[in-house]
Amino acid sequence: MIRMTKVLGMCAVAALALSPSVAKAQGANVEIRLATLAPSGSPWMAVLDKASAEIKQKTGGRVTMKYFEGGQQGDERDFVRKIKLGQLDGASVTSIGLSMIDESIRVLEIPMLFQSAEEVDYVADKMWPIFQKRFEKKGFKLNDRGEVGWIYFLSKTKVESLADLKGQKVWQWGDDAVVGAMFKKLGLNGVPLGVPEVDSSLTSGRISACYGSPVAAVALQWYTKVKFMTSMPMSFAIGATVVSLESMKKLDPADLKAVEDISKAASKKLRKVIRKANEEAKTTMVKKGVTVVNTPPAMIDEFTKNAAEVQKGLIGKVYEQSDLDMVIKYRDEFRAKNKK
Repeated sequence: MIRMTKVLGMCAVAALALSPSVAKAQGANVEIRLATLAPSGSPWMAVLDKASAEIKQKTGGRVTMKYFEGGQQGDERDFVRKIKLGQLDGASVTSIGLSMIDESIRVLEIPMLFQSAEEVDYVADKMWPIFQKRFEKKGFKLNDRGEVGWIYFLSKTKVESLADLKGQKVWQWGDDAVVGAMFKKLGLNGVPLGVPEVDSSLTSGRISACYGSPVAAVALQWYTKVKFMTSMPMSFAIGATVVSLESMKKLDPADLKAVEDISKAASKKLRKVIRKANEEAKTTMVKKGVTVVNTPPAMIDEFTKNAAEVQKGLIGKVYEQSDLDMVIKYRDEFRAKNKK
């Protein structure tokens, strides 16, 4: 009887050791492979690298985050494709990459829609859980919101009117349906290119203007090829890290919670870091010879009028009427609460 009890006990231990949850906890370490356009040494990577180190430390080395920086894995379309193929686990992307999973998230980046970063925060915080559910249905975990910042036009010659801008060969991110619609409406000469191609195209003269946030322009060295920047921002750009749900299944529950908690804190910190970095980047650009041109009211009015028409034209193509209604509702709600 004693011998039988020992045998049964050994079988039970063996069965427990082979169960998925225990095997996962006792199994090999997990490496999460992520791609990003952010170059090494940029403010984005400073925050992401610190979070990666904390994740490794908190999980006892069981989870490591491997970043392929600076577009090593291509453009954001390539990132999403590789995630779906299992060649990557996730990516830290702009809204362009996010839109390749669920395009409706671009409703947060309609040109000329917001007047302050605080408006963006208020609206995006209200909308984010909705987008997280949509991404989950498509097999992705959408982490908390990151940031790129206000988007300005950068050019080799001065832009003080819509006519001036029409005279430029302006980079157009080939996968950006929202900016593409805006360019078409304004009659701009857009040159479709991927982000990794912008720097060399500015050098060669293939394009004479581009758009981006100050910190992106400095990190990617675009600002060294231009002389002017508009004071008028076209839109406010966001971003986030996405990871396939299949990849998340590799993690032990305790490690998964640590990763989620650290990632959430990093996203919050990233927004603060990037806002400060954008202001510092503006200063750097001016010191290095880039002139910030005060955008005339007439040009701002033209952009605002055309943006309103583009906003309506994207309904049913990029986002639904209900999405736009919610964004405007929350934006106006914020303005009503902050009239002063």
